[in-house]
Amino acid sequence: MAPRIQLEKAAWRWVETVKPEEIKQEHIELAYRVNLPACKRGACRNCKGNPNCLVGIGEQAWLGEIDENAFHNIDDPNSERRDKNTFVGLTNLGATCYVNTFLQVWFHNLELRRTLYQCDNSRAQEHNVASDYEPQSICEHLQYLFALLQNSNRKYIDPSGLVKALGLDTGQQQDAQEFSKLFLSLLEDTLSKQKNPNLQNVIQRQFCGQFSYVTVCNQCGRSSALPSRYYELELNIQGHKNLTECVTEFLKEEKLDGENRYFCESCQSKQSATRRIKLHSLPPTLNLQLMRFVFDRQTGHKKKLNTFISFPEQLDMGPFLEGKQEHKCVYELSAVLIHRGISAYSGHYIAHVKYAGTGDWYKFNDEEIEKMEGKKLQLGIEEDIAETVKSQTRKPKCSKGYHCSRNAYMLVYKVQEEESSDPSRTNVEVPAFLQRLVDQDNYKFEEWCSEMADMRKQSVDKGKAKHEEVKELYELLPAKDGEPYEFIPLDWLKKWLEDSTATKEIDNSFFLCSHGKLHPDRVGDSKRVSLQAAELLYKRYGGGPRLDNSSLCGECVGQRCRVLRLKNQLNEDYKEVSNLVKRMISGEGFWVGKASLRSWRQLALEQLEEDEHETKHSNGQTNGRGPHTNNSKDFGTDLSEGNEDEMKTFNEDIVCSHGSLSILETERKLVSFEVWTKLRAYFPKSPEFTQNQEACQQCLTLEQEEKDNEAVSKMMALDQKNQLLNLFHEKNRPTLTKWPQGTDVLYIVPLYFVDEWKKFIRRPTKSSPVSNVGNALLLCAHGGFMFSYESLINGDAQHIALLWPNEWDVISRLFIVDQAISIHCFKQTTSSGSTTEYTTQPDLCWECRESFLFQQQKDLREYTQATIYIRKVTEDKMMMKEAAPEMNASSSEAEEEKEEQPKVDGEKDPDFSQCQNGAKRLKLSDSSAASSTSVTSVTNVTKLGGIRRSTRHRKLRGEKALIVSANQTLKELKIQIMHAFSVAPFDQNLSINGINLTDDSATLGSLGVIPESIVCLKADEPIADYAAMDDVYQVRMPEEGFKGTGLLGH
Repeated sequence: MAPRIQLEKAAWRWVETVKPEEIKQEHIELAYRVNLPACKRGACRNCKGNPNCLVGIGEQAWLGEIDENAFHNIDDPNSERRDKNTFVGLTNLGATCYVNTFLQVWFHNLELRRTLYQCDNSRAQEHNVASDYEPQSICEHLQYLFALLQNSNRKYIDPSGLVKALGLDTGQQQDAQEFSKLFLSLLEDTLSKQKNPNLQNVIQRQFCGQFSYVTVCNQCGRSSALPSRYYELELNIQGHKNLTECVTEFLKEEKLDGENRYFCESCQSKQSATRRIKLHSLPPTLNLQLMRFVFDRQTGHKKKLNTFISFPEQLDMGPFLEGKQEHKCVYELSAVLIHRGISAYSGHYIAHVKYAGTGDWYKFNDEEIEKMEGKKLQLGIEEDIAETVKSQTRKPKCSKGYHCSRNAYMLVYKVQEEESSDPSRTNVEVPAFLQRLVDQDNYKFEEWCSEMADMRKQSVDKGKAKHEEVKELYELLPAKDGEPYEFIPLDWLKKWLEDSTATKEIDNSFFLCSHGKLHPDRVGDSKRVSLQAAELLYKRYGGGPRLDNSSLCGECVGQRCRVLRLKNQLNEDYKEVSNLVKRMISGEGFWVGKASLRSWRQLALEQLEEDEHETKHSNGQTNGRGPHTNNSKDFGTDLSEGNEDEMKTFNEDIVCSHGSLSILETERKLVSFEVWTKLRAYFPKSPEFTQNQEACQQCLTLEQEEKDNEAVSKMMALDQKNQLLNLFHEKNRPTLTKWPQGTDVLYIVPLYFVDEWKKFIRRPTKSSPVSNVGNALLLCAHGGFMFSYESLINGDAQHIALLWPNEWDVISRLFIVDQAISIHCFKQTTSSGSTTEYTTQPDLCWECRESFLFQQQKDLREYTQATIYIRKVTEDKMMMKEAAPEMNASSSEAEEEKEEQPKVDGEKDPDFSQCQNGAKRLKLSDSSAASSTSVTSVTNVTKLGGIRRSTRHRKLRGEKALIVSANQTLKELKIQIMHAFSVAPFDQNLSINGINLTDDSATLGSLGVIPESIVCLKADEPIADYAAMDDVYQVRMPEEGFKGTGLLGH
């Protein structure tokens, strides 16, 4: 079938030969495409323009055989079930993979698990299975968690109870090695309180060994030993290739000399000595911490050492032990803990654990458990994590019985035992009281599986019923020629065919025209179906209004016919009107706006387009088609402007704000009756003005009044200017820095008043005359003056203008004065010399002045979201030469730069009043005029003669603006600077006004960084350590570790 646009054109082709009044039923059916042939299956995807095409609307999914899984979106609950002969996983709660790995390793420590099961737990033993069991202590949580890991039917379990009890932040990844130490310490302390003595020291029996720090004096040879216990050996890996080298370095001799000398009790003085660690005993479970995460002094942060270390499956610790080897020293590798990633602050933790029962290796990755093939440890992908190109190293070859890793951070070895056929050695039974709780959880899981299976079955049953319904109804949908039919929305039919769930009722309201029938433009979005099918659909799903063959709208078709005919006629009429307006007018004429006449074809085209696509709510209130009458409501004030670009209604450009003919004769043209008739065909509701129509009397009256007022304003401005000529031209102005001779008093007015008065003098017809001086701006709520003589000298003079006494007399006559303000100079001559005293009238209000200064300083120290500027400098230069503004500045910045171009000679800066000494004074803002108790705060003021720099910052090349707050730390600012300049925090040297900023923990407010400050940045040579750079990017706040958690007793 033809494309939709071609179908639409074909549906209306008859309008070329048929006038609106000649339309018949056959033309209406052509417009609604009732008789278009239906498409055959496979011939098209779906013809949206053809209401009889019922192919490709979603029926293909229902007409063949259907898989039951298509009827639901519920996963098989059995996928959550634990596989036979495998282990149970642990849910990652966000960033708790480091917890999960250790829990799995400890679970596979059979002696630890067996001991924990023996711990006293009266709460669990007395628990009523009718309610949920909630463990309290760490032992209770571990008991329950281990029992679930052992006998749960679930594929993975949720450790949130234990994590919550420990107070861990699930969204923050922590140091895994520190967690291991703290948790075992906490567990040891908890178990020590058990009544059973066999349970009190299980952590020591399993993980604790003995070593001593032995120091030998080089002078007298005296040896002193400090015995100590250890739970893991922390091995430095930097510069080593294998585990043996790491252990050897751990035990090697250390020289104590220089400032690090040892105080020998025999010599009773500090002597050079040697110190080493001696291993005396080894635990059954030997934890070896590979120190991959180290503190980098240069960056101030942790970093990860991605160094390859090889380690054996069988480790002989005999050579490292002191004295006789009475116990076994050969260990077998039982677990490898892996950290994926190159950064110390991100990545993922997994564990490879050997199952003691079979010797098989398993990979524990949170919820996922994978059994390794062939009973061999396979680190695989854990060693394929991508690194930065510059730090990538090749994996060394490993001998048989050895493994090599750059991500392993902890190795767990267990003492080698003789093979035994006794199954109890590797078999740990769950106590009855714990098994009862596990059975309760398994029962809940089975219930959930059953519910999910029932929901799946219900969805499948509904889907099958829908399948039968669709197969039945789809055959009935096509409407046969000559038989009754109805229109159904295409989207509803698609939804009905797509959804396997309940379908909403049929809604045809959006398809209605303004006459309550089917809109011709909506027929392409609907389908014509048989009456029998429509009856069944409405009976099952309801809805409406129903649209049958009586819903074809003849009025809309007639209107569309008129519009399309006018569109076809428009170009011819435009040429004819263009020729007719050039001819002489004979007979009665009509006024047409010149702007309307220039753009009438475009206006007509827009109106016809709107009419053609009007919706059911369209009422055509544009381009002269709305219900316009010649009154003020129809033609508001916005129509009097005659703006051709904004004109929407034809002839609106000659309608005044009162709805009458505009008085501007130059904006209208007289056209003949013939031209007006053609224009009215396109704009039947446009305003009509005959040749004899009088212009608006109200506008004529207002025009005359405006001319009279302008004349008065000009006379007033000229008179005021002549009386205050020096004030207007800024000539012979008094200053406070050098008190003028011949007067002991000067008067003060707000600079805002003077600026507004000058505006009026310059443009009396465009600006309003000034009537009030407004000295209340400079006074506090108590009527006192807000400035002292000293403050005016030091910068506050920017808010005021000084007047001579004779000028004040003139101003007092011409304007309303709310309060006179003056400053007096008293000179006294005594034997010790002459003194000068300055006072103001009214007197200075010290209370309000102090409050104002305090608030000003407070605002500078307690700001939020303020702008400061970071200026990058080179070598020892702490200021750069001024350069042109940055080319990549934002549009607003560019506008500011444009406004700040230097003024040419003789040109006045409208924001400033020029004084004799060249000082510039800022106008009081309008906002400050709103309150008599506050004056505009200006922070960027120097102390030299009251000269003020512009508060608008001129941005230089190499300088960037940052948004900061006063309570932000210097460290946080350095992170922002790093992102803006790509300079790491440890390479940043910051200073402000020549003072170095060094305290990273101090706030910007306490360091004196205020809004609009310029902070100088001097960058050191960068360090080519990309992993360290990555760490810094990820550390935004100071590390707190496990502070505040249950691991530290909180």
